[in-house]
Amino acid sequence: MTASTGKTHVLCAIGHALVEAGRRVLYTSTTDMVQKLQAARRDLALEAALAKLDKFDLIILDDITYAQKDQAESSVLFELIARRYETRSLAIAANQPFSAWDKIFPDQAVTVAAIDRLVHHATILEMNGDSYRRRAAAGRRSANLDAGATTSSDNLEAKTTDNIMEDTTT
Repeated sequence: MTASTGKTHVLCAIGHALVEAGRRVLYTSTTDMVQKLQAARRDLALEAALAKLDKFDLIILDDITYAQKDQAESSVLFELIARRYETRSLAIAANQPFSAWDKIFPDQAVTVAAIDRLVHHATILEMNGDSYRRRAAAGRRSANLDAGATTSSDNLEAKTTDNIMEDTTT
């Protein structure tokens, strides 16, 4: 999956539809979720924090593959995935294929176990395509170049107009 193909937008639309249908949905970045779960573990309240998350029918974790995670971070993330496995829904946006998830979970066994739980009952939407942000930037750049392009006669006309403006003001 590539960046800026609409993954977050699709997940938010699904979440919004579920909220309209009366379901409880939590949208959060993976980094924020991991930090909260780590704080709960530090305070010896991880089980209570995970239990609170059980009230949500769907948790949307955005940007799971952006930051490399150390053992402690990947551990709480795995605990969330394992806890929701076969009981509640989890939607994840990732910019990397599963083959690159060793950056998320440094332990190979945990990587395999996490992916196994995630894909078992999953619907996977693979969104390969050009980045819409890159396309928009290229369109703006092209428009700017077109607007800035002038001919030599345009430049001469502009200089003549500038000279006239200078002459009338002096």
